[in-house]
Amino acid sequence: MIQLQWQLWHPLHLAPKKPFGNFSRPLLSFLSPHTLLSCTNSKSSLSSKVSFKCFCHKTEKTHEASSQGFSVLAADAPWDHGSLWSTMAFYMFSLHIPLSFGGLSVVAHVLHEPILDPQIEAISLLGAQILELIAALVLLQSTAKPQYKFMDFFKANKVSKERSWLLASAVGFGFLFMLVFLTSFLADSVVGPKAINNPVLKEILVSSNISKAACVLVYCIVTPVLEETVYRGFLLASISSTMKWPSAVLISSAIFSAAHLSGENSLQLFIIGCVLGCSYCWTGNLRSPILIHSLYNAMTLMITFLS
Repeated sequence: MIQLQWQLWHPLHLAPKKPFGNFSRPLLSFLSPHTLLSCTNSKSSLSSKVSFKCFCHKTEKTHEASSQGFSVLAADAPWDHGSLWSTMAFYMFSLHIPLSFGGLSVVAHVLHEPILDPQIEAISLLGAQILELIAALVLLQSTAKPQYKFMDFFKANKVSKERSWLLASAVGFGFLFMLVFLTSFLADSVVGPKAINNPVLKEILVSSNISKAACVLVYCIVTPVLEETVYRGFLLASISSTMKWPSAVLISSAIFSAAHLSGENSLQLFIIGCVLGCSYCWTGNLRSPILIHSLYNAMTLMITFLS
């Protein structure tokens, strides 16, 4: 709310016949449709002066999310649109690819072992993911607008507090499970069945209890927090401020799928990204997609271990 005040004093004998008419034209020329103008006049018999006071009350559209519609994401993202893609490219090529896909190779080179022990592999993977998470959070904080603090990334706005993120998580996980099952069935019918079991992950899970614990920490805690912060909290929130939310969900999901460098799973990863993005748009709370992501990864680990 912006309040402006003009005060004009005219001596009575010099005052124009229509003082307000002459004064209001240049004043009203710059007022927007959201501006309310109220004017009062008063006459003093002692000073023989007429006082005109005009109060301009301008109600601007704030950047808070509207309660109408599906998405409650704020119109003002914590990051400038001009630096969005450069920040995303820096994360992808300087943090994500080197740590997620090259971290184990570095460990094997340092230890002079061409093939890592499953337990060492699990611990190394956990360390690489934690390092990537910390580096990503530092990057997002350093590129955010000055008025935004670190914990603001995880806070829900006023509108999103009216929507249950737990309910959205339950519905989203059920919907995700149904979509993944359906797409897997269709893919098996068209392309042919493929093995559900991941032999590398299976070997790590059955090697030791330490490996199991490391895999649970990686896939159910660190990775969901990392990926949802980057692809939903940063990317989706930023591009949704410049376009309609369905387009923003599709674009962020496509990038999320491509970032995994897995051609055979690209469709499922895209669907997962869409469900997680819709959950974040509806709740405005990162806890919802993080929980869905964690539950899905936990289900994958359980299927791999038991299969």
